[in-house]
Amino acid sequence: MTEFSEPGGQPLIVDDAESGVFRVNRLAYASDELFEREQRSIYDHCWLLLGHESELTEPGDFRIRTLALRPLIFCRSDDGRIRAFINSCPHRGAELCREDAGNRSIFHCMYHSWTFKNTGEVHTVRAEDGYTGGFRREDFNLKEVPRLESYREFVFICFDPDAPDLTTYLGNAARYLDDLADQGGNGMEIVQGTQLYAARANWKLQMENVIDFYHTVPLHTSYFRFLESTGADISGGVGGAGYDLGNGHSAVHFKAGWGRPVARWEPRWGEAEKHRLEALRADIQSRVGPERAEMICDWDCNILVFPNMTVADVVALVVRVVNPIAPGLMEITKWALAPKGEPAEARSRRLHAFNTFLGPGGFATPDDIEVFEGSQRAFGAHRELAWSDFSRGYFGEATRPEAEVQSDYEGQTRAFYREWARRMNAQVTNRTATGTPREAAAE
Repeated sequence: MTEFSEPGGQPLIVDDAESGVFRVNRLAYASDELFEREQRSIYDHCWLLLGHESELTEPGDFRIRTLALRPLIFCRSDDGRIRAFINSCPHRGAELCREDAGNRSIFHCMYHSWTFKNTGEVHTVRAEDGYTGGFRREDFNLKEVPRLESYREFVFICFDPDAPDLTTYLGNAARYLDDLADQGGNGMEIVQGTQLYAARANWKLQMENVIDFYHTVPLHTSYFRFLESTGADISGGVGGAGYDLGNGHSAVHFKAGWGRPVARWEPRWGEAEKHRLEALRADIQSRVGPERAEMICDWDCNILVFPNMTVADVVALVVRVVNPIAPGLMEITKWALAPKGEPAEARSRRLHAFNTFLGPGGFATPDDIEVFEGSQRAFGAHRELAWSDFSRGYFGEATRPEAEVQSDYEGQTRAFYREWARRMNAQVTNRTATGTPREAAAE
């Protein structure tokens, strides 16, 4: 048995391969001390999704984001480079950029009227002749995030200058981002508009949820009734397979019996759309080959990139960032990702699905938030009821053939918590199980 414990001896995770038991101490959702340690041990060192290159099409474009409790300016400078700066005036700390988005060559601080180029250099210092002695302009350039890299136009940042490169960090998860990026022959773009909302619950509950088959049918009954009313065949339910991709990343695949706006047609969409989707499938297949084309066109997929990025390629293609604010508070940001040049009718159907299922007022999200917030209230009793269980499909996990890894499997969630425990430097005792990550398979 493996126990990941606090230095004082209280186990945080029990990982018992011999008995097929995996449990997480509910203190992990409720503790102020553990939340602060997460920020230092995880969010200070992992690659975090900041945005997508398509959001910054012109020099001077910028957007405001918050990640790891840091306010940030995500911008394309006049020299064409994509950059990320701390959104704070180096002079006295005032919030420098106060608009959510726009286009600026110069950022102006409202407090003392200093200005800065969008490449980071100080532009003007008001009444500069009053500064003497050791004052140097270059000491007050905007503070750039230590690391910024893109993979298939997904822009990630890292606050650890010594972290492994992004491609190494993504590992097996990169192939899933490839599948997303290759849906559009002319590239992909974030559709204008953002869903931003909060939940009074711990951020890890959302990460668990997106890779959890077990809750889908019993919790989202209204959505399944709606699907039945449209004539969709949902008799097969939501089956599928879950995969540990290593480094805390994971994915779940399921071949649902209803349409997606990629290349699977439904009769209610009409014959013209059928011909368009047939052409789209042929285009995708010509670019990526038949095996990957089948995965892209026919399989729903939820992806988790550790620690806080998820993608739901289900009824729409939705990119989500979960931002921890406090032990019992998270902010959730969602964008719709779509092929560039998509026909207006298909784009409208995509956005309708984005809003009606995964939107904050849609079929699924309010159900999930209700569960998250109720669970968080219950975690106040973590001393009396200490454990949450993630044991489904664990028994015999190490020797289980991939073909048998179906929807009774929670190995993808166990992978998340093993990486969480490793990065939290939790004390390990009685280690007899290795918890080796299983290789992802797209078949």
